[in-house]
Amino acid sequence: MPDLQPAIPAATLVIFRTRSDGPPELLMVERSMGMAFAAGALVFPGGRIDPGDHDLAAEQDGDPDDTAARIAAIRETIEEAGLPIGLEPQPAPGALVALREALHAGAPLRDALAAAGTQLALHRLTPFARWLPQHQGMRIFDTRFYLAELPADAPRASVDATENVRLLWASAAEVLAEADAGRATIIFPTRRNLERLAQFGSFADAAAHARAIPVRTITPFAEERGGRQHLCIPAGLGYPVTGEPMDDTVRG
Repeated sequence: MPDLQPAIPAATLVIFRTRSDGPPELLMVERSMGMAFAAGALVFPGGRIDPGDHDLAAEQDGDPDDTAARIAAIRETIEEAGLPIGLEPQPAPGALVALREALHAGAPLRDALAAAGTQLALHRLTPFARWLPQHQGMRIFDTRFYLAELPADAPRASVDATENVRLLWASAAEVLAEADAGRATIIFPTRRNLERLAQFGSFADAAAHARAIPVRTITPFAEERGGRQHLCIPAGLGYPVTGEPMDDTVRG
């Protein structure tokens, strides 16, 4: 059996947008077919935690690994969707465009934020989950998930057209329905998190639920259920579905 690859620390942001006629919408981005991980799948904005995120985290209060993950989630969301989540004050439109361009060009986040006249507001992110799959011969991410609410005066989200090819706002249930109809692809962790998020009618309810359940690292495991091999996760962590037939699973 091949050895497990070292886990890559990553962070992702689940952004809620309130709508008047139904459950909140979540921002999803579709990964480019050319990507090595989750090609063509709908995912939440996010990516690797970079050394610069750790450098900036060292200047903040709190647990350094959690802080670096929050910073990465904020940075990646700016880069991928052009949304200033977790920043105070909200940058002016022109400053936000310049901030995004600076990050795409490789500028340090600290410098880009200062030029935009804004700073980190890490308290706006609520820890939700942490997933660490262990698949032989596959790229492995140790991913921390955070919840955040879209500010009422936030700009329109726009896809970066590099790693991602489109974005959409949809409720958790709507994304699951699209996947079940074969019109979208979602990997195992995304499906489980969407099922969990579909239980809530507001960001406030989801955030309260997240605060009530301590985050534990989730590593899926194989188990026979009803005569079929399933990919499973532990019970008691807020997920209404804890297993899926192995033949139906999309792993990335």
